[in-house]
Amino acid sequence: MSVRDLIIVGAGPSGLSAAIAAKQRDLDYQVIEQGVLVNSIYRFPPQMVFFTTPELLEIGGLPFMSPFEKPTRAEALNYYRKVVDKFDLRIAYEEAVTAITRETAPGEDPVFAVETRSSRPSQGSANPEGVEGRRVRYARHVVMAIGYYDHPVLLGIPGEDLPHVHHYYSEPHIYYRQRVVVVGGANSAAEASLEMYRAGTHVTLVHRGAELKSTIKYWVRPDIENRIREGSIAARFNTHVCEIRPTSVVVTGPTGIEELPADAVLLLTGYRADNDLMARAGVTFGPRNAPAFNPETFETNVPGLFVAGGAMAGDDTGTVFIENGRFHGEKIVEVIAGRI
Repeated sequence: MSVRDLIIVGAGPSGLSAAIAAKQRDLDYQVIEQGVLVNSIYRFPPQMVFFTTPELLEIGGLPFMSPFEKPTRAEALNYYRKVVDKFDLRIAYEEAVTAITRETAPGEDPVFAVETRSSRPSQGSANPEGVEGRRVRYARHVVMAIGYYDHPVLLGIPGEDLPHVHHYYSEPHIYYRQRVVVVGGANSAAEASLEMYRAGTHVTLVHRGAELKSTIKYWVRPDIENRIREGSIAARFNTHVCEIRPTSVVVTGPTGIEELPADAVLLLTGYRADNDLMARAGVTFGPRNAPAFNPETFETNVPGLFVAGGAMAGDDTGTVFIENGRFHGEKIVEVIAGRI
């Protein structure tokens, strides 16, 4: 069987940074991405503007050129495509990792078996088990650069699985003249509420806190606060969602139980990394559901298995961004290259 030096799970900025470093050090690597390139950024609302400046999104030393102080989602997608082209990175798309197992054969060094499932049929030796779309790849080291945008934080309430309930927001047009309840108090909830209001949606914002979160973008905060103050966007603070029904949302707050009419519900309550995948690989977790890892090397308690970017954040997703996560891959590959 073919055994690579390194498999990188995730083609976001952290994973791409690791791939660039691996290629520059002549390591045999492979990036596996369950969706498209920078899948999390791709799933952001089309009109999104980053909180940061272009140079803080750069990887591989390639300049991020933008005429704006704050780059847009479209510019970021274009930039990371250029990164992949510039370094001719080896990435398998639409291939989801389903299991990571550390195997040791008699007289041989340990290797990881990375099982995947792809929406694209496998061919020939790439499909050793003869099952369409499934394969096993082998590597001496694995980097988990999976981010935290694929698994929404669930409220665990009745009706959360109804078809008009969504954990991601795309654009306002589809909600024109509808009654939409937005649950959350951070940037996503604020920006979605503003855009839908301006597109003719009747918006009610529900947040369990006494006020919107302090992390809201500085140019968004006065806008959303003014719209709430003037009544253009209804708001319920110190309020919890109890149940979602086909045409309404039941909440409890300072005035007691209330039933809010709703044609659609956006639960923009945050996201978490796929801890289940890491746990099944043997990774242990500490406070706030953060994986245990060496802060100097980013290696987990499983020898040879590393975490990079948002995968290391646990519940504290606000501590890891592209700005700091983009350096993790380079440091990890330096450690791996030293061992090889």
